[in-house]
Amino acid sequence: MQDDKLLTRISGLLRQAEGTDNEHEAQAFMQAAQRLATAASIDLAVARAHAGGNRRVTPEQRNIAIGAAGKRGLRTYVQLFVAIARANDITCDVASNSTFVYAYGFPGDIDTCEALYSSLVVQMVAASDGYLKSGAYKGETFARVVTERRGWVSRRVVEEKPLSPITARLNFQSAFAERIGKRLAQARDEARAQAVADDGGKTDSGTALVLRNKEIEVRDFHQETSTARGTWQSQSASAGYSEGARRAGDRAGRRARIGDDAQLDGTHGALEA
Repeated sequence: MQDDKLLTRISGLLRQAEGTDNEHEAQAFMQAAQRLATAASIDLAVARAHAGGNRRVTPEQRNIAIGAAGKRGLRTYVQLFVAIARANDITCDVASNSTFVYAYGFPGDIDTCEALYSSLVVQMVAASDGYLKSGAYKGETFARVVTERRGWVSRRVVEEKPLSPITARLNFQSAFAERIGKRLAQARDEARAQAVADDGGKTDSGTALVLRNKEIEVRDFHQETSTARGTWQSQSASAGYSEGARRAGDRAGRRARIGDDAQLDGTHGALEA
């Protein structure tokens, strides 16, 4: 399947997702879009395995801008991108200040990931804005671990404080990203299981081997190319935890729809500060 035909079919599903107010229909269309992307990726992987010479597609590294340095909440934007990337066979390195992500994978998979992110990040921000404007977070508390010192003695204790807007937003968006990752991973796993079943259902079938070889090729490319050091953490140790905000974010992630077809050109930059 050519890239333009793939994006056209995905965009049709996205328009259907956005055209319904029914939560279950929206989720079904979104998962169908992910299954289509996964299935197309499988087809491309099979083609790669049989292509030779200059026609063979190989993994690439792409710099994805997330936001301007100093903008608050970039960690949750990165968390969303990484969650989507994992469901599309993409490995990521993250800048220490979360301003950009290096994505490693096959070009078509990265295109799909960027298209999904471009829509979902807008929805995540809008949903968190609506949550804060509703005032639902007021009266809630959040917990964080702090170091308490008395003379020469120090100990770590759990501190509970009134929930601030920024802490509410971060918890909301973090839970939103986690839920999106679970939904997309489920759609991917279902598509892969169906593809393997159609190929005889054996773990050593042609499709299963191609998928495994694809994972190995991306992993080896990342190891050879990446200069990253350390491990990126989606949550800061001092961010604090709010069960109420996370429940709200999870509900929004369950209802989220994928963005419009105008955003499926793969040419998106960082969010405005």
